[in-house]
Amino acid sequence: MTLRIHNTLSRATEVFVPIEPGHVRLYVCGITIYDYSHMGHARFMMAFDVAQRWMKTLGYRVTYVRNVTDVDDKIIKRALERGMPIRALTEEMITAMHDDADKLAIERPTHEPRATEYVPQMVEMIATLEKKGFGYRAANGDVNYAVRKFPGYGKLSGKSIDQLRAGERVAVLDGKEDPLDFVMWKAAKESEPDDAKWPSEFGVGRPGWHIECSAMCKALLGTRFDIHGGGQDLQFPHHENEIAQSEAANGVAMANVWMHNGLLNVDNEKMSKSLGNFFTIRDVLRRYDGETVRFFMLRTHYRSPFNFSDANLDDAKSALRRLYTALDKVAVPGAGEPLDWSEPRAAAFREAMNDDFNTPIAVAMLFELATEINRGGRLADARLLKGLGATLGILQQAPRTYLQAGGSVDEDAIAQRIEERRAAKSAGDYARADAIRKSLADQGIVLKDSAEGTTWVRA
Repeated sequence: MTLRIHNTLSRATEVFVPIEPGHVRLYVCGITIYDYSHMGHARFMMAFDVAQRWMKTLGYRVTYVRNVTDVDDKIIKRALERGMPIRALTEEMITAMHDDADKLAIERPTHEPRATEYVPQMVEMIATLEKKGFGYRAANGDVNYAVRKFPGYGKLSGKSIDQLRAGERVAVLDGKEDPLDFVMWKAAKESEPDDAKWPSEFGVGRPGWHIECSAMCKALLGTRFDIHGGGQDLQFPHHENEIAQSEAANGVAMANVWMHNGLLNVDNEKMSKSLGNFFTIRDVLRRYDGETVRFFMLRTHYRSPFNFSDANLDDAKSALRRLYTALDKVAVPGAGEPLDWSEPRAAAFREAMNDDFNTPIAVAMLFELATEINRGGRLADARLLKGLGATLGILQQAPRTYLQAGGSVDEDAIAQRIEERRAAKSAGDYARADAIRKSLADQGIVLKDSAEGTTWVRA
C-alpha cells in the first residue's frame, strides 16, 4: 500500500508523491524557546518524529527541518526578568529541550535553524515583498504585509478574508491598513536590549514571527518542498501568513502537503497555566519513564485531540509492560533482521502506518503479536514484535532490565503516588485509590498499608 497523508490544504487524504523521487523535504514549526518545553510541545515533536521515522522505514531519504524561534517578545521579557543575555537564556532552554526530547526518544531533526541565524534572509524576503507591493512601511517604523493584496489568503483555513475580518477583534493600530495585516519587521524600541536588534534597510529592529519560517524554509528546503507541519493551532494565522509571504515572494506554491497534529487537553480541558493543569515534559518525566510517555502518545492518532491524564498514563504503562513481558519470554538476538512484511500482522501494521500514520491500529498489531508469543513462544513472533516496535521508537530495551526497573520510576515518584492515593482515600475516591495501587503493582511496586502509614516493596 502506498503512503497516504491527510492534507489540510485540500482537506483530503492523498497519495504522497515527493517532488524529488526518494527524497522527502519536511519543515515543522518549532518552539519559541523562553521556558521549559511543555507537553503540547511533546505532542507535535512526537507526531512528526513518528512520521519521519516511518518515511525512513519506507526507504525515503528525509531532510527534516524543525526551527527554533530564539528572539521574541516573551524571550526578551524573560531574559530581562532573569537579568541575562538573550543568547544565554535560549542556549539554556535549547539544551533543556534536547534533554527532554532525548528522553522521549525523539530523534533530532536534520537541521535545527535558529531564527537569529537567518535575519539577512528575512530582510531580503521582506524587501522583495515590499518591491512587489505586498509590504508597506507604517508610520511607527514597522513593515507590514498587506493581506488583501494576496488573492489566495484564507485557502489553508478555508475562510475568506471577509469571514476572517468578521472575527477580527483588534482595531487598526500603529499604521496598519487592515486589522488582518501583520508585521514582518518590528522597529526597535529603546527599552529593548541590544541583542534583540539588527540593522536593516528598514531601520533597526527585528523580524516578525511569520517571516522567520518563510525565510528558513526557503534557505534550507527551497522555494517549494514536500511537507509543512505543525500544531493545529498554527493553521491560522501563522501558516496562513507563511503561505501569503512565501508564495507572493517566490511565485510558486510553498508546500505540497500541510500536516497538522491535534491539540493536547488535560483531563478533557485545554492545557493552561490559568487552569492549573499545565505540565512541562520534565514534570511528567519525574513520575513516568520516557518510553511510557512515548507509548502513551502513540496510542492516539496524530490528528486527533490528545487527552493527557494520569489514568491514561497509568494504563499506557501497564500496556507497555505487557509487551515487554511477552518479549521477556523469548531471547531475541541483538542483531536485527529485515522485517518480513508479508507476515499478516506486519502487513496490517504497514497498512495502518501508510494510512496517514495510524499508530493506534499499528499498536493493536503489536498486542496481537504479544498474544501469539504468550501462546507459543515463537522466536519469529518476538523478533517481529521488536522490529515493528523499532519503527515507532519503542521496545528496544532489554525486557528484563525494563521490567525490573519498573519503568525507571524513582522513589520520589512512588512517594508522590502514595500521597495521591492517601488523598484519594481521604476524599472517598476509592476507585482512584485502587487504580493507583494497581498502577504501582503493574510497575512491580507492592504497597503495604499499616497503622503507621503505607510502605512499598518491589515485587
